[in-house]
Amino acid sequence: MTRSLCAALVALASLAALPAAAEEVGCVSTTFKMIGPNNKICIDSFRDPKVEGVVCHVSRAKTGGVKGAVGLAEDTSDASIACRQVGPIRIQGELKDGEDVFRESRSWLFKKLQVVRFYDKPNNTLVYLSYSDKVIDGSPKNSISTVPIMPWSGQ
Repeated sequence: MTRSLCAALVALASLAALPAAAEEVGCVSTTFKMIGPNNKICIDSFRDPKVEGVVCHVSRAKTGGVKGAVGLAEDTSDASIACRQVGPIRIQGELKDGEDVFRESRSWLFKKLQVVRFYDKPNNTLVYLSYSDKVIDGSPKNSISTVPIMPWSGQ
């Protein structure tokens, strides 16, 4: 195999391991700001990149105002998650406990919202945990959602 083909395969494999990208479902304003956007709660949806048939919705606060408009605001650690089976579940590759399935920056530096997946083998259930962390000081605020792996009609 040529070096360029090997490099392309390695790059493609690393892209497949990236956390999912989210699509915005909608937002509601929570606080009016005279200058800049209002503070909001926004909901995004994303699919687990390794588990076909599961979709998750995560809601989180977005800080508005001038700092929010220019990307310098640090959003709070408040977030909620709900994941559901939306079709036949097909696991692609090996599932690792604590594996990232979604990640989003919550400030211009060091803070991020993460969703990780665990597999509860005795109960045949996927467990999704959302939380925020910082390089130095994380937050204990978290939310979980479970998806029992069930047969899908017509499967």
